Amino acid sequence: MLLHGFTQTEVSWRPVVERLGGDVEAVVPDLPGHGTAGAVRLDLAGCATAVAATGGMATYVGYSMGGRVALRLALDHPHLVDRLVLVGATAGIDDPTERAARREADEALAQRIEADGVEAFLAGWLAQPLFAGLVPEPDDLAARRANPPEGLAASLRLCGTGTMDPPWWDELPGLTVPTTVVAGEHDERFRAIGRRLAGAIGGPTEMVVVPGTSHACHLQAPGEMAEIILR
Repeated sequence: MLLHGFTQTEVSWRPVVERLGGDVEAVVPDLPGHGTAGAVRLDLAGCATAVAATGGMATYVGYSMGGRVALRLALDHPHLVDRLVLVGATAGIDDPTERAARREADEALAQRIEADGVEAFLAGWLAQPLFAGLVPEPDDLAARRANPPEGLAASLRLCGTGTMDPPWWDELPGLTVPTTVVAGEHDERFRAIGRRLAGAIGGPTEMVVVPGTSHACHLQAPGEMAEIILR
């Protein structure tokens, strides 16, 4: 089960799926607010339950927002998780003031999407330093632009990092499934968060840094990502 990030759809994972080979059954759902699930409204726990019902026993791979969903799924439904791969993910923001500020910032972004439309929002979103060096594939970019603005706005309000209140760090020692934490070489913030995740999870865990990539390392290096998943 491959779970995409905010503004993405199942299309974003296709270059990785192509490199996984025919021996792997890859299932790539559109998460609530995105793509074919644009009209669905669920918070992170609800997303996790819905994905678990679709995927059953599987290796769960999640990027950014999808990583939050995959982590919540592993915490709530560990019997369904064979292995876990978290890419550019977090267990939440510790400081209550910073958490509240993140919710306010996401609300402002949600209002911007509703006011300006998806295409204008994407231009600014993808220009962030977080995505330095990323040039989306044409089909990926087209799929992002086709997302409904109200769906993306709802996703920010229901599944943003600020909604993880309280954060999940204290739950991680009880997570015993084999886990790989992945971050891009140039994504300094999530490299640090990834090290913290790897150190806090109770089961066997490894940290992998993908050379030459930023936050969306699965898009910049699909071959390397496929190798990490297969390993």
